Amino acid sequence: MELRLYDTLTKEKRVFTPIDPSNVRMYVCGPTVYDFAHIGNARPVIVFDVLFRLLRHLYGVDHVTYVRNITDVDDKINDRAARDFPGLPLNEAIRKVTEKTADQFQADVAALGCLPPTHQPRATEFVTPRADGRSDMVTLIKQLIARGHAYEAGGEVLFDVQSMPDYGALSGRRLEEQKAGARVAVDAHKRNPADFVLWKLSSENEPGWDSPWGRGRPGWHIECSAMSAAYLGGPDGKDVFDIHGGGLDLIFPHHENEIAQSRCAHGTPTMANYWMHNGFLQVEGEKMSKSLDNFFTINELLNTEKFGGRKWPGEVLRLAMLKTHYRQPIDWTVQGLQEAEKMLDRWYDAIGDVEAGEMSAEVLDALGDDMNTPKAIVELHRLAHPAAAGLAKAGLTRAGQKPKPRMLKASANILGLLKSTRSEWLARPGIESGVDRDAVESFIRARAEARARKDFKESDRIRDELAAMGVVLKDGKDADGKPVTTWEIAR
Repeated sequence: MELRLYDTLTKEKRVFTPIDPSNVRMYVCGPTVYDFAHIGNARPVIVFDVLFRLLRHLYGVDHVTYVRNITDVDDKINDRAARDFPGLPLNEAIRKVTEKTADQFQADVAALGCLPPTHQPRATEFVTPRADGRSDMVTLIKQLIARGHAYEAGGEVLFDVQSMPDYGALSGRRLEEQKAGARVAVDAHKRNPADFVLWKLSSENEPGWDSPWGRGRPGWHIECSAMSAAYLGGPDGKDVFDIHGGGLDLIFPHHENEIAQSRCAHGTPTMANYWMHNGFLQVEGEKMSKSLDNFFTINELLNTEKFGGRKWPGEVLRLAMLKTHYRQPIDWTVQGLQEAEKMLDRWYDAIGDVEAGEMSAEVLDALGDDMNTPKAIVELHRLAHPAAAGLAKAGLTRAGQKPKPRMLKASANILGLLKSTRSEWLARPGIESGVDRDAVESFIRARAEARARKDFKESDRIRDELAAMGVVLKDGKDADGKPVTTWEIAR
């Protein structure tokens, strides 16, 4: 299959051609671990997990390198540490904040069904020269100064944006436009108001590392330039890799400045060949904000009843996210989660406990078209219920097509879905608060058919599965003496 990806830099959909098919390389900006990740943070994690899975399918599991960093040095972390642990020395407080938050992030994204990246470097491990010779921030800054792209001023090392003629190409912001409104009085030591920090001095009570410019700490942007080069440098020694991803909010200034640093330090025409960005997320039609009381962390959605009055399975959150194309804005709603859960109930009902089989060509074609997950989901519907209401009217079914549970499971797996069996899905915690009535009725009909043909083993199995859902069956007879089964939620 052909894979086409939308490149933010060229603003067009392009055929993906890796630099080295034996080692396809992708970098995605990870969390700054000063607080638990919110649901907006989950979007790039899920989006690029799907791309990681797709690349592994196309090029082989051992031929894709995915790096997602952890930013564990940042002024926001310092502020949170001082606030939460005022009685501790700052460095000890910082360690407590970052360890707790990073561990929670890993648990949250695992619950969302995301594979661990190949490498998850922490920024603090790449500040000064390393014993293994991998790229580090201090060495990159030295290279930028030596090449005439950086300078010392006002206790800082700054990148000189005027030294790069095409600075601003990713965001489309011309340098002349960035001068307007700059706080010249505050940044009087800068050659240009748009110059940005590579290194800044640290006070005695702030985290710091020894450097040629004094004890200090790195700027945010240089961290990702160093960590991407550390793991994704090519076999020819040039630090250009295939794909760089993140949210739209990172295009400027973060990704713009990453490009400037990496290109100028390494002398390369580009940093990454494809730049991919996912769209923004709002909640129930409004921008997510703590002041509006609509700010939700992944952990809250998974483990509390804060959103919609119940806990939500990670697979439901994942499917709800994938129902919208990754480049489009997404409205996060309770109704959307409810619809995603019903969809999963039907799919699990369709696959039963089968093993995955052959992949659907239609699903792969949809994903090959700039990861069109909504179209892929339509194809999954067709595999599960080819005669479902709505699909036939829309011309999405084929004459004589039957459900294909093994193909459905395999095709959903590449999206990180249907990784369990029906039995496991129905036994998930908390299902009693969100039972799908359609799914229950479907099971009851299947049980009635099994009893009619005297297949009592299958009848008992279905009863047990419903019991695992928290559903209690009551067998009886109607007014005409015919068998009838009613059900209720266990109390």
